[in-house]
Amino acid sequence: MAEDGSARERILVAAEELFAELGFDATPTSRIAERAGVPKGLVHYYFRRKPDLLAALVRRLPSGAVDPDLVVVDGDIAASLAELVAVLDARSDASPLLSHLLWREADTHPDVRDALHERHRAVAVQVRDVILAAGGPAVAGKDVDSAAALVALAVSYRHSVARHSPEEDRLMDRELAFVASALA
Repeated sequence: MAEDGSARERILVAAEELFAELGFDATPTSRIAERAGVPKGLVHYYFRRKPDLLAALVRRLPSGAVDPDLVVVDGDIAASLAELVAVLDARSDASPLLSHLLWREADTHPDVRDALHERHRAVAVQVRDVILAAGGPAVAGKDVDSAAALVALAVSYRHSVARHSPEEDRLMDRELAFVASALA
């Protein structure tokens, strides 16, 4: 059974690499099998259809759940959001090829799009929780949901292009400071 697990893993790794290189539609399962070093039938044994491979890759994205206690700086919304973004970026950076690939395929594959929308909604909820924990009663009655949605969009954009340059980090810091000041 261990052999089966490693074959499944090799298939997923090969699919991720080839989808990123060639695109989903231009990658035949025979090429995935060849790169994984398995018979073509084994690809279909684990993944009945090629879109099932894409769905399995979506599930491989690192969890977006972050414990607010790890990132909240009491009384400092901007610093708390910066900590949250850093954790989310580190998780995305653990699989930048996969993250970029899935964002690229979201336009043509509803399952991928739906999974990425769900991840975006989860990030917005986390951002909201961090804002509320960091801001305390001072943010009660403010438009925290809109602020959380904006920050979640900025994070999603960063992950869709899979790059975090120093310039983009400075821009994100300014965006987070702007949101924090709007909530003050």
